[in-house]
Amino acid sequence: MKILKWIAIVVASLLGIIQFIRPEKNIADNNPTNDITRTFNVPPDVQEVLQTSCYDCHSNTTRYPWYAEIQPVAWWLNDHIKGGKRELNFSEFSGYRIRRQYIKLEQIIDLVTREEMPLPSYLLIHTDARLSAEQKERLVAWANVVRDSIKSVYPADSLARRR
Repeated sequence: MKILKWIAIVVASLLGIIQFIRPEKNIADNNPTNDITRTFNVPPDVQEVLQTSCYDCHSNTTRYPWYAEIQPVAWWLNDHIKGGKRELNFSEFSGYRIRRQYIKLEQIIDLVTREEMPLPSYLLIHTDARLSAEQKERLVAWANVVRDSIKSVYPADSLARRR
Protein backbone atom coordinates (compact mmCIF):
# COMPACT_ATOMS: atom_id res chain seq x y z
CA MET A 1 0.00 0.00 0.00
CA LYS A 2 2.90 2.33 0.76
CA ILE A 3 4.26 1.89 -2.76
CA LEU A 4 0.92 2.96 -4.31
CA LYS A 5 0.85 6.03 -2.11
CA TRP A 6 4.44 6.83 -3.12
CA ILE A 7 3.60 6.40 -6.82
CA ALA A 8 0.56 8.67 -6.44
CA ILE A 9 2.71 11.35 -4.80
CA VAL A 10 5.33 11.15 -7.56
CA VAL A 11 2.70 11.30 -10.34
CA ALA A 12 0.90 14.23 -8.67
CA SER A 13 4.22 16.04 -8.21
CA LEU A 14 5.18 15.52 -11.85
CA LEU A 15 1.78 16.74 -13.02
CA GLY A 16 2.24 19.82 -10.84
CA ILE A 17 5.74 20.52 -12.12
CA ILE A 18 4.83 20.21 -15.80
CA GLN A 19 2.18 22.91 -15.38
CA PHE A 20 5.06 25.42 -15.44
CA ILE A 21 6.42 24.18 -18.79
CA ARG A 22 4.21 25.93 -21.31
CA PRO A 23 4.39 26.02 -25.10
CA GLU A 24 4.28 29.35 -26.89
CA LYS A 25 0.75 30.33 -27.86
CA ASN A 26 -0.31 30.85 -31.46
CA ILE A 27 -1.34 34.48 -31.21
CA ALA A 28 -0.49 36.73 -34.16
CA ASP A 29 1.20 40.07 -33.97
CA ASN A 30 -1.63 41.54 -36.08
CA ASN A 31 0.50 41.77 -39.20
CA PRO A 32 -1.84 40.34 -41.86
CA THR A 33 0.51 41.10 -44.76
CA ASN A 34 0.20 37.62 -46.26
CA ASP A 35 -3.36 36.87 -45.18
CA ILE A 36 -5.50 35.23 -47.84
CA THR A 37 -7.84 38.23 -47.77
CA ARG A 38 -5.00 40.45 -49.04
CA THR A 39 -4.83 38.57 -52.35
CA PHE A 40 -8.30 37.12 -52.88
CA ASN A 41 -11.80 38.35 -52.34
CA VAL A 42 -13.24 36.44 -49.41
CA PRO A 43 -16.96 37.11 -48.98
CA PRO A 44 -18.09 37.79 -45.40
CA ASP A 45 -19.98 34.49 -45.09
CA VAL A 46 -16.94 32.51 -46.26
CA GLN A 47 -14.66 34.53 -43.97
CA GLU A 48 -16.95 33.68 -41.06
CA VAL A 49 -16.72 29.97 -41.91
CA LEU A 50 -12.93 30.16 -42.16
CA GLN A 51 -12.64 31.97 -38.82
CA THR A 52 -15.06 29.68 -37.00
CA SER A 53 -14.06 26.34 -38.49
CA CYS A 54 -10.50 26.67 -39.78
CA TYR A 55 -8.44 29.47 -38.25
CA ASP A 56 -7.78 27.85 -34.86
CA CYS A 57 -5.44 25.35 -36.52
CA HIS A 58 -4.79 27.00 -39.88
CA SER A 59 -3.86 30.61 -39.09
CA ASN A 60 -1.61 32.65 -36.84
CA THR A 61 -4.46 33.27 -34.41
CA THR A 62 -5.92 30.51 -32.25
CA ARG A 63 -8.85 30.92 -29.87
CA TYR A 64 -7.71 28.83 -26.93
CA PRO A 65 -10.23 26.94 -24.80
CA TRP A 66 -9.86 26.81 -21.01
CA TYR A 67 -8.31 23.34 -21.09
CA ALA A 68 -5.38 24.65 -23.13
CA GLU A 69 -3.93 25.87 -19.83
CA ILE A 70 -3.50 22.32 -18.54
CA GLN A 71 -0.42 20.24 -19.32
CA PRO A 72 0.03 17.92 -21.15
CA VAL A 73 -3.10 18.95 -23.09
CA ALA A 74 -1.48 22.27 -24.08
CA TRP A 75 1.48 20.41 -25.57
CA TRP A 76 -0.83 18.18 -27.60
CA LEU A 77 -2.82 21.21 -28.83
CA ASN A 78 0.38 23.09 -29.68
CA ASP A 79 1.64 20.15 -31.71
CA HIS A 80 -1.71 19.86 -33.49
CA ILE A 81 -1.76 23.60 -34.30
CA LYS A 82 1.82 23.56 -35.59
CA GLY A 83 0.95 20.62 -37.84
CA GLY A 84 -2.15 22.37 -39.13
CA LYS A 85 -0.23 25.55 -39.89
CA ARG A 86 2.52 23.59 -41.64
CA GLU A 87 -0.12 22.07 -43.90
CA LEU A 88 -2.11 25.28 -44.54
CA ASN A 89 -1.87 28.72 -42.97
CA PHE A 90 -4.46 31.25 -44.10
CA SER A 91 -2.44 34.03 -42.42
CA GLU A 92 0.53 33.23 -44.68
CA PHE A 93 -1.42 32.10 -47.77
CA SER A 94 -0.50 35.06 -49.99
CA GLY A 95 3.17 34.35 -49.35
CA TYR A 96 2.88 30.85 -50.83
CA ARG A 97 4.01 30.23 -54.38
CA ILE A 98 1.08 30.32 -56.78
CA ARG A 99 1.25 26.54 -57.40
CA ARG A 100 0.94 25.88 -53.66
CA GLN A 101 -2.00 28.28 -53.37
CA TYR A 102 -3.74 26.52 -56.24
CA ILE A 103 -3.11 23.06 -54.76
CA LYS A 104 -4.17 24.12 -51.26
CA LEU A 105 -7.47 25.41 -52.63
CA GLU A 106 -7.96 22.06 -54.38
CA GLN A 107 -7.27 20.28 -51.08
CA ILE A 108 -9.76 22.51 -49.25
CA ILE A 109 -12.41 21.52 -51.77
CA ASP A 110 -11.54 17.85 -51.47
CA LEU A 111 -11.35 17.70 -47.66
CA VAL A 112 -14.50 19.73 -47.06
CA THR A 113 -16.43 17.72 -49.67
CA ARG A 114 -15.31 14.44 -48.09
CA GLU A 115 -16.12 15.86 -44.63
CA GLU A 116 -12.57 15.32 -43.40
CA MET A 117 -12.24 18.97 -42.39
CA PRO A 118 -12.85 20.29 -39.85
CA LEU A 119 -11.47 17.26 -38.06
CA PRO A 120 -14.08 15.15 -36.27
CA SER A 121 -11.97 15.34 -33.08
CA TYR A 122 -12.10 19.16 -33.25
CA LEU A 123 -15.86 19.11 -33.74
CA LEU A 124 -16.39 17.08 -30.56
CA ILE A 125 -15.74 20.17 -28.46
CA HIS A 126 -16.09 22.98 -31.00
CA THR A 127 -19.65 22.31 -32.10
CA ASP A 128 -19.90 25.83 -33.59
CA ALA A 129 -17.28 24.78 -36.16
CA ARG A 130 -19.55 22.12 -37.67
CA LEU A 131 -20.35 23.10 -41.26
CA SER A 132 -23.87 23.01 -42.59
CA ALA A 133 -24.48 21.76 -46.12
CA GLU A 134 -24.94 25.36 -47.24
CA GLN A 135 -21.68 26.49 -45.62
CA LYS A 136 -19.79 23.64 -47.26
CA GLU A 137 -21.33 24.52 -50.59
CA ARG A 138 -20.38 28.22 -50.23
CA LEU A 139 -16.82 27.39 -49.15
CA VAL A 140 -16.31 24.93 -52.02
CA ALA A 141 -17.85 27.35 -54.55
CA TRP A 142 -15.59 30.17 -53.32
CA ALA A 143 -12.47 27.97 -53.49
CA ASN A 144 -13.43 26.95 -57.04
CA VAL A 145 -13.87 30.60 -58.08
CA VAL A 146 -10.47 31.49 -56.64
CA ARG A 147 -8.85 28.50 -58.38
CA ASP A 148 -10.49 29.53 -61.66
CA SER A 149 -9.18 33.08 -61.24
CA ILE A 150 -5.66 31.72 -60.70
CA LYS A 151 -6.01 29.39 -63.69
CA SER A 152 -7.07 32.30 -65.90
CA VAL A 153 -3.83 34.18 -65.17
CA TYR A 154 -1.18 31.46 -64.93
CA PRO A 155 -0.23 28.77 -67.44
CA ALA A 156 -1.60 25.32 -66.63
CA ASP A 157 1.85 23.75 -66.42
CA SER A 158 2.85 26.20 -63.67
CA LEU A 159 -0.09 25.03 -61.56
CA ALA A 160 0.19 21.27 -62.05
CA ARG A 161 1.47 19.07 -59.24
CA ARG A 162 5.02 17.96 -59.69
CA ARG A 163 5.42 14.23 -60.02
